[in-house]
Order: sequence, then structure tokens, then C-alpha cells
Amino acid sequence: MKQEPYLLTPGPLTTSTRVKEAMLRDWGSWDSDFNEITKDVCQRLLMIANAQASHVCVPIQGSGTFAVEAVFATLLDRTSKTLVLMNGAYGQRAAKILQRMGHAHVTLDKGDYLPPLPHEVEELLIDDPAITHVVLIHCETSSGILNPLDSIAQVVAEQGRQLIVDSMSAFGALPVDAAQLPFTALVSSANKCLEGVPGFGFALIERQALSVCEARSPSLSLDLYDQWQYLEKTGQWRFTPPTHVVAAFHQALNEYAEEGGQAARLARYTRNRDRLVSGMRALGFATLLEDEWLSPIITTFIAPSDPAFSFSDFYQCIKAQGFLIYPGKLTEVDSFRIGCIGQLFEAEMDQVLLAVASACQTLGVTLDAQHLPTKSE
Repeated sequence: MKQEPYLLTPGPLTTSTRVKEAMLRDWGSWDSDFNEITKDVCQRLLMIANAQASHVCVPIQGSGTFAVEAVFATLLDRTSKTLVLMNGAYGQRAAKILQRMGHAHVTLDKGDYLPPLPHEVEELLIDDPAITHVVLIHCETSSGILNPLDSIAQVVAEQGRQLIVDSMSAFGALPVDAAQLPFTALVSSANKCLEGVPGFGFALIERQALSVCEARSPSLSLDLYDQWQYLEKTGQWRFTPPTHVVAAFHQALNEYAEEGGQAARLARYTRNRDRLVSGMRALGFATLLEDEWLSPIITTFIAPSDPAFSFSDFYQCIKAQGFLIYPGKLTEVDSFRIGCIGQLFEAEMDQVLLAVASACQTLGVTLDAQHLPTKSE
């Protein structure tokens, strides 16, 4: 069989052979064996966040955006007002969801590549006591920026507001400790740093906050209170779950533990990023962000100014060598993105650098580098 390409994206991502093999069995969604898998998955997700004493884990069918919308639908009422901290496409998407739902909200828009700062958030909360909730994107993958979650969470807590964290592309790699980090809800999905496949998201929600949300959601299928209560009573999902995806995720959690958990996963992703960034800079590519804000999840590179550079052609050249990268998602500059997560290691990052160099040579792109590596080096 032809080797499938490596996915250098923020998810879906390259998964292990054992995760893929876990999807070869069919499961009954009502069966006790599958219910035990769901229960174990939820318990282990809470353990990763050290949240067993304070939060509950509620899985929800669909993509990560489904889970974010479900959290908004469940936790926010008609008297709420939400501050959305935006510095990319996913903060913008959160605001769009709130707008569609008719919930009052305001935004702090930092553009494409600057983080929201704690003192800015504090000033907004002091100036507007009507704000009840704050939404922060943990890692904004449209630029690759890692936002200052810990310091912002402290400010939000000090001001007596509730924090909703979209940690879609960070949870499992970046540390989260609910005993130290005050948050009402944290949202992520199966196909990110825990290296499962797409099909469901999940929310870790403070038990006390969720317990008062009965009948609050205007959506039946996105009601996380009902989903939580049904799981508590029956062990089953309310509606047909993605059984194969859940089984694959359970295997992914086993492999996560085998690797050494959060610290080991972060260390590998960080090594991948460092190898990628140093190699791309040596080739002549510039990163969008300063080193201080680079995440170990995905890195945005500025597109070369050479007219010979076309992202679509560049993409196809790299794809032909076995790698899929991401287009840019910025409004101010032309760019492209290369991810560091999934079943990738330093050896794969070295191969990516060779593929990038080869693509530039094929396209005749001139870079500000003295030397381009060849496959013989």
C-alpha cells in the first residue's frame, strides 16, 4: 500500500496504527462494554485536567465547533454578556456563534498576531460590570499564537466572572490544572493533541455551574445539561454516538499514558516545533510570531515575496513528497502554516524541511538563505 501522507495540521492529524486498528470493531451504542469505554474516557479526561473534584466531563457528537456552541447554548442565559478575546479566526467564530444565538457580547480584537493582555481584560471587566463570561482561545491556530491563559484566568476570577476556554488545539499538550486554574468550562475535541480521530468534542464544566442549567439550551441536541444527566443515569449518550471514534480515542488515551502523559507530549511537540522553526529560518522563511508567542502546536510562516511562489503549487510539491500542510488564515499578510502535533517526531520534521527545500527549488523560488539542503545531506 502507498504510504499515506503525514498531516502537518492542527487536526485532523496523523494517528498511530493502533488507533486506526481500534476502529475495526463494531460496537453497540447501548452495550455495557461501550458504556464502560465512555465512562473511562470521561474519567481520564478529567484526570488530565486534575478536575475530578470540581468538574464533570460531557462528550458531544460532532466537531469541536459543535462542542463550543453547545457550551454557549447550555451555560449562557438571556441575561448574560460575554467578552470574547479575539486574535484570529477561532475567536471570530466564537463571536459569530454568540451573534447567531442572540447573546449579548463584546470583543477585544487584537488582530492577527498579538495576544490579549491581562491588564486589558481587567480594564474591560471593571468598565463593564454587565459582563458575566469571558471566552479565550487557548491556542489560536490561525496564527499559532499561544495566549496567556493562566494570567487571564486569574484576572477573570478576581473580577468575579466566569471563564470559558476553547482549548481545542492545546488540551492534552499544554498543562491545565483545575485546582490552580479557575475556569468554568474548557472545550476540546478528540482529534487534536490527544491524537484521536474526528467525530466528537467534549467539555469539562464545573459541576455547580452546570447543575443550574436545566432547560436553558434552546437546542435539544446541543443541550449539555441533558447530555450529562442522561450519561449519569444510563451510562449512554442521548443520541447515536460515534462508536468507532470513541473506541479509537480510548486507544489514543492509552498511548498518551504510555508516552508519559501531558509533559511527555508537550516535550515531543516542542522538539518538533524547535526543529521546524530553526530549519525553516535557515532556509530563509520568517515566522509570523516572535519566539515568545510561538506555540508547540502549529507555526505560521510568511509567504516569500518572490513572484515565483504560489501556495497552491508549493502545497502540491510538498504533497507529492508525502506531507500535507495548511494554508494561511490571516487577514493582513500572505502566509502558510505547518503543524507539529500528531504522530510526528523530529525525523519527520527533518523530512518536511527537505520537502520544503525541494519545493522551492522546483518552483524556482529565491529565499534569503545561503544554502538549501539536499536529500543526500
